[in-house]
Amino acid sequence: MQDYFAHPSAVIDEGCTIGAGTKIWHFSHIMPKCRIGLNCNLGQNVVVSPDVVLGNNVKVQNNVSIYTGVICEDDVFLGPSMVFTNVINPRSAIIRKDEYKTTLVKKGASIGANATIVCGNEIGEYAMIGAGAVVTKNVPAYALVIGNPSRQTAWVSEYGHKLKFDADGIAICPESAQIYQLNNQIVTRIK
Repeated sequence: MQDYFAHPSAVIDEGCTIGAGTKIWHFSHIMPKCRIGLNCNLGQNVVVSPDVVLGNNVKVQNNVSIYTGVICEDDVFLGPSMVFTNVINPRSAIIRKDEYKTTLVKKGASIGANATIVCGNEIGEYAMIGAGAVVTKNVPAYALVIGNPSRQTAWVSEYGHKLKFDADGIAICPESAQIYQLNNQIVTRIK
């Protein structure tokens, strides 16, 4: 028995794994050998290619293609029409399927609308990629990056608020009251 929802217009290929509570909306295509976790939400016109891994509670907005080589951990947000690539130097006449690069999006990261993630990079835990940004290198955990090419402009909390660190490198999220420490350009949450 199917324990996820798929709109009748969605195409679900055999050989993929879809977790309970997941919702797949209009005109989406889920390809073989991909793994989609529990309680995910895949919007309209989403493509999930073979061997892609989506953790639990991943939210994929409309018009996103998630290509082979992409791994998204739990609680990742992929904004409308954002783009992943999987080959550094694509050419129509040259087959480069053996050259797919891995792109890892770590737990809790958010990628804004129309952003582009160049393959082979890692997006750190709870990082926030601004709308329209073009990511060409690794993004640290809790970093806010914007622009083309993207550049870091701030640090953010797990709730997505900019963090203001004091002279001792301590910041408090205004929404959650979680405490963060900045040390040698690395942010960690103090438990």
